[in-house]
Amino acid sequence: MQFITLLIATFATALIVSAIVAQMFRKPIEDILNRIVADIVSSAWAKYMRFAIFVTGVSSGVQFYRIEQFLDQPALKQSPTGESVPYVQPATILDAAHWLLEIYRTIIQTLQGITWMLLVFFVCSLIAFVIVRAFELRRGAAK
Repeated sequence: MQFITLLIATFATALIVSAIVAQMFRKPIEDILNRIVADIVSSAWAKYMRFAIFVTGVSSGVQFYRIEQFLDQPALKQSPTGESVPYVQPATILDAAHWLLEIYRTIIQTLQGITWMLLVFFVCSLIAFVIVRAFELRRGAAK
């Protein structure tokens, strides 16, 4: 049951962090796209970028391979006396410190994933801006 709770907690954390970042970058993304792309298409691209922030944030923040370690435990093991006892690996006990670490890791990984995505977007936008600006200057010089 702790596995499901941890999965839901990390998903909710990544979703909340992604929503905050999407809101913070809403206006800059819209301004950049309005400048580079036609008005009709820019609103669609801005919606897509918000969606991409959510997808990148959640997929980066919720690390299934870390959560899967809680599923791979055998239920029982043999004690030295021969009786079956519950088996729990010390590294995978979900105590308060572990929960805090997993939530912190989720926040950091979510922000890292979104940061890389936005970096690629802004670099591509900068290149597109330079190209658009060059065409505008040529048109202005030709008149």
